[in-house]
Amino acid sequence: MGFRADSATRAAIVRWAENQPDMPSLSEAIRRLVELGLASATKAPARRSEKSATKAKELAANAIDRLRDSSARPEEQANRKRRLLKGPEEFQDVRVDRPKKK
Repeated sequence: MGFRADSATRAAIVRWAENQPDMPSLSEAIRRLVELGLASATKAPARRSEKSATKAKELAANAIDRLRDSSARPEEQANRKRRLLKGPEEFQDVRVDRPKKK
């Protein structure tokens, strides 16, 4: 099977191959990259488990607590933390862990 690529694509493949531990040939590098592309294209999107989602939320809450503005009133601190954990409005419709707004 023949494969032709423009010079920029070929250079990118060569750079990728040079960064691999076994420094594959150009043909082998192309084979591996095609396999990687096909494997990622056929994988279902990863879904986080409820446990890992809870852990991530706890870690985020702890980080926010460490960085909080201690001069703000407690109600304001809680409001800011809630807004940070919820995320910006413009991204809420793309979150896969929350039901879509109707």
